[in-house]
Amino acid sequence: MPELFHGNTGFQLPVPFQLKIGNQLIDLAAPRVMGILNLTPDSFFSGSRTQAIGNAIEKTAKMLSEGADFIDIGAISTRPGSIEITEEEEKERLRPVLTSLAREFPKALISVDTFRSGVANEALDLGASCINDISGGKFDTQMFELIGRRKVPFILMHCRGDFNSMHHGQEYINIEVEIARELQELIVKARENGIVDLIVDPGFGFSKNVAQNFELLRKLRYFEILDCPILAGLSRKSMIYKTIEKEPDQALNGTTALNMVALIQGAHILRVHDVAEAKETIQLFEKLCLQE
Repeated sequence: MPELFHGNTGFQLPVPFQLKIGNQLIDLAAPRVMGILNLTPDSFFSGSRTQAIGNAIEKTAKMLSEGADFIDIGAISTRPGSIEITEEEEKERLRPVLTSLAREFPKALISVDTFRSGVANEALDLGASCINDISGGKFDTQMFELIGRRKVPFILMHCRGDFNSMHHGQEYINIEVEIARELQELIVKARENGIVDLIVDPGFGFSKNVAQNFELLRKLRYFEILDCPILAGLSRKSMIYKTIEKEPDQALNGTTALNMVALIQGAHILRVHDVAEAKETIQLFEKLCLQE
């Protein structure tokens, strides 16, 4: 029988965690995939955009058939230069699609990507079972209380500034130490509000330039100090397509390459536009972690 190898090769499965989401207990001892569904007309990767209910159902069915463990739905674009829509418009985009997906795929684990507690609350009522907040609870002071009360998992992403400045350049002396410290402050607030299941996301592409993103990826394993599962959201981002001098729709190969690095550096969840390729990457990574 093959055994997991935890020697000095650098190939080892991530620190094991279990995550309670919905009525399921998800084992994160093996990496998982979160598929992206954007209900926006202007997300940076056009292939992820959908606003029609039928198309959203088709895309979700495809991602689930390819092995997605979670579906992450966003109804407000957070790409650089995006315009902040109103809370009501965000709800109007989200409501019909989430309702349909919850009905069509009752066993699917659906996360909603929002930084507004009002949107999060309605999403949980409509069938979502996790909230993914790019601000880590900083943009809406009611978010921590809501998540603690609703007893659902919460993804804390790192960024600095507000909606309009979160993509601006930032200075870091020790990037992994500073980001970990800022995430730890949010973790403390989350725990004080009774939030049990937390996932941390170092926020690739947010408040970091290309060089800083690569430094962060090299040091991703440092975030194990936070004692939370780690999510890596690298898919088709500017650190990839700017480096290889391509467009986002030509950045799949680069995404796969960096997703493997993220796994080697301890990532538990890959948030991706391309589920099948991410699952294959995990399959190959797990093979690397086995000693025959």
